[in-house]
Amino acid sequence: MELRHLRCLVAVAEELHFGRAAKRLHLSQPPVSLAIKELETELGLRLFERTSRHIQLTPGGEEALRDARAVLARTESMRQHAGNAARGHGGSLSVGFISLAAYSFLPDVLRRFTTDFPEVRISLHESTTDQILGDLESGTLDVGCIFASPLLPATLTYRATNRDPLIIALPQQHRLAHLARVPLERLADEQFLTFERHFGPMMFDTVVSTCMRHGFSPRIFPARQMHTIVSLVSGGIGVALVPACVEVLHREGVVYRPLRGDRTPVETGVAWRTEDDAPAVRAFIGYLPKALTRAR
Repeated sequence: MELRHLRCLVAVAEELHFGRAAKRLHLSQPPVSLAIKELETELGLRLFERTSRHIQLTPGGEEALRDARAVLARTESMRQHAGNAARGHGGSLSVGFISLAAYSFLPDVLRRFTTDFPEVRISLHESTTDQILGDLESGTLDVGCIFASPLLPATLTYRATNRDPLIIALPQQHRLAHLARVPLERLADEQFLTFERHFGPMMFDTVVSTCMRHGFSPRIFPARQMHTIVSLVSGGIGVALVPACVEVLHREGVVYRPLRGDRTPVETGVAWRTEDDAPAVRAFIGYLPKALTRAR
């Protein structure tokens, strides 16, 4: 049994005329008649009662017609889903991201992408850059929003999306909170809140190297999440060097200030497997912004 048999059954049943059914199917009449005969032989029942004047479905033909319509409908649905997937309108997309991406470009990209591709199933996984890179290589993730990494595997492609200068997050009552720009060296005796190096080596190294350039080695109080760091600043536990995009975390008791004489950039971007030609991945990449450096 082939789909052509089912299409012929539906056409003849709806037209109740072999000639009109053949015209509808863009065929001559003999192939249509042959298809009905082959289908009757395979099913072992008569589908139509034929006279010289008209034809009509038998009770068995009525049952077969319902099944044929159901099969053809599922086939058309499969064809549409496959076409959507080929154009990036279907399938799934697994996105790993660091918290900074959620504070900058990722929400807007997801909003626009899901509006245009509502049938793509997206799963989001917050993680660290090193873990995301490993998951991209293994195929666990399709796309990764990460810190710029000098250790990018050769199998991955990377595109920068944001370059944010480091700024300082201070408790609102801090002695330097009134300054428009804060000299970092005046914070040498403070406790600096930042990622544990194991969970955020890029950010940890950037914070330490920036402080070293200003003449001191920072006393580190480690945390694992950016919102935790900002909350601890609010509680007066310490200060924090953070990318400018973190200002969207409006936490009571925290003020953000640019640094005097320093514009250390923190670059974030997106990585994916170079050889991955999945339509959903390629479509998602098309929504990424070009890297911009924030002015402070």
